[in-house]
Amino acid sequence: MKQTVAYAKELDGKDELKKFRDKFHIPLQENGEEHIYLCGNSLGLQPKTTKVYIKQELDDWAAYGVEGHLHAKNPWLPYHEYLNDTMAKVVGAKPIEVVVMNTLSVNLHLLMATFYRPTKERYKILIESDAFPSDRYAVESQLKFHGYADGLVELKPREGETLLRHDDIEAKIEAQGDEIALILIGCPNYYTGQVFNIKRIAELGHKKGCMVGIDLAHGAGNLKLELHDSEIDFAAWCTYKYLNSGPGSVGGCFIHERHAKAYDLPRFAGWWGHDKETRFGMRDDFNPIPGAEGWQLSNPPILSLAAIKASLDIFGEVGMEVLRKKSVELTGYLENLLKELLASEVEIITPKNPEERGCQLSLQLVSGYGKQVFKAITKRGVIADWREPNVIRIAPAPLYNSFEDVFKFVSILKEELQK
Repeated sequence: MKQTVAYAKELDGKDELKKFRDKFHIPLQENGEEHIYLCGNSLGLQPKTTKVYIKQELDDWAAYGVEGHLHAKNPWLPYHEYLNDTMAKVVGAKPIEVVVMNTLSVNLHLLMATFYRPTKERYKILIESDAFPSDRYAVESQLKFHGYADGLVELKPREGETLLRHDDIEAKIEAQGDEIALILIGCPNYYTGQVFNIKRIAELGHKKGCMVGIDLAHGAGNLKLELHDSEIDFAAWCTYKYLNSGPGSVGGCFIHERHAKAYDLPRFAGWWGHDKETRFGMRDDFNPIPGAEGWQLSNPPILSLAAIKASLDIFGEVGMEVLRKKSVELTGYLENLLKELLASEVEIITPKNPEERGCQLSLQLVSGYGKQVFKAITKRGVIADWREPNVIRIAPAPLYNSFEDVFKFVSILKEELQK
């Protein structure tokens, strides 16, 4: 019974979030049927309200010109502030700790300008050996910029293993922490989908005198985060994956409240981070806004922020608690189907414990024909994600994916493997 489409439809009938699927545009195949879209970890789907939100700003631009900064329906001057409360709830932070600005890699560089402060004795940066390439490039370039090209320290899985062991992370921090200036971890890891205990990493890192930052590109809008309570120093994320804000949209960042008024911290400054009351005085020395907003550089792109607001309003309606509950059930259903129907042909390298993963499962085919099979399921209407060297990433997003989506995907995968 559980291996039938009827059972999947029964689960969908009980899903308290099923109505939210209709709030998104589902891409269509040439035959008019909906794609089986399991790629929210790469680009989230477009909320149907996005066009309405953006059109409002276009209309106000046409009607008001520059006066839209003050007189638009949603005045542009404080527009980024409309996002702070909901974004803070999404990542488990206080509003003063978050701001939407720039893009992910730009924010990582800006945050490292503040929180990577190397000395001759303490200059190394600790990352995962299989960190997302952009993170590695950013870290390596920061090291070279400061004259410490040999400062990269990597967390590597044990021989023959794919995942990092928490004991090994702790041992590395304990052994080399006195030389490490910054710990920067991706959570979850983009390739394996592994989630790390960031609160524990922050505790261990701070005990050794390290700064701790997290790349939440695959975490924001996916995990039930508690950034404030985790005590990490900073985090950055994009909004175009699980937060559904459109390709290349503006990212977000978190800076812990304890740094809110640490004005002596070095930073690359810009006028949008300057005190709002005197920002347009134009002749004043830089006077940073308390909190994360003080790290802003330029006035933000309103059309991008409008798209983010459209999605965040949906997140505000649902809440991360309910979203995460369905996510665990949906990904658990995917895992069970794969184990029951394809256990001898598909290896799931993502952790089995739901607390150590988000919605993504990373699949490796025992046959080694992963890329061929990926191309075959793509032709059958499945939109998933291939990552070199040999992983198919499947990410059922709880806002718009159904249990029937998951069942259909596994059925198509099974048929193509049998071929």
